Amino acid sequence: MKKIAAPIPFAGSQIDQPRHVCAFFNSPDEEYRVLLPFIKDGFQCGHKAIHIVDRDKRQDHLQRLTAAGIDTAVAEQSGQLEIRTDTDVYLPEGRFDADRMISAFEQLVSDDGTGGFPLRRICCRMDWAVESGSHVDDVIEFESRVNEVWLRHEDAVICTYDLGKFGADAIIDILRTHPMVVIGGILHKNAFFVPPDEFLREFRERRSRRSGSPGVA
Repeated sequence: MKKIAAPIPFAGSQIDQPRHVCAFFNSPDEEYRVLLPFIKDGFQCGHKAIHIVDRDKRQDHLQRLTAAGIDTAVAEQSGQLEIRTDTDVYLPEGRFDADRMISAFEQLVSDDGTGGFPLRRICCRMDWAVESGSHVDDVIEFESRVNEVWLRHEDAVICTYDLGKFGADAIIDILRTHPMVVIGGILHKNAFFVPPDEFLREFRERRSRRSGSPGVA
């Protein structure tokens, strides 16, 4: 049976159940201003930090963590900090596979305190979806489907999106796939969230009409 962990403070509120959050930002500085207190609190709580970053921004990310007072060398050596690149995680061999990603996240999350870390705090930068080709529709489907994983686990995942890189229609659908949302630097329960079964049925019908191909059940 899934245990119920205490809410996690984040962006002026608390992350409750399920802990799948989309966060919209206008700049990296705004993003780190919101994320760093959450990241630092995780280290103080003994949680594992898993950060998926742009392949070209790993050093910048480490420098920002260090400037915030986090000893990244010690944290990486102990296993408390794990930094992965977006292309390695999401696009091995240059291809996005939602089924593979669902399995990967299922393996990534914790439910029994293995490895000495009671919870994982996962931060995923999602700009790769528009920068590495047209993966946006596939990612939106994945973001809806992966809610089934977070319903079974206590770990918190923050998916960050640059508002300047995604179109308005994509942003609306991304919003509808996350139970909680950060807008203007503040965390809110998401009144626009649509459960996966309902969202995926509607979204796949729209994709099918655009492509002129039969819908997928």
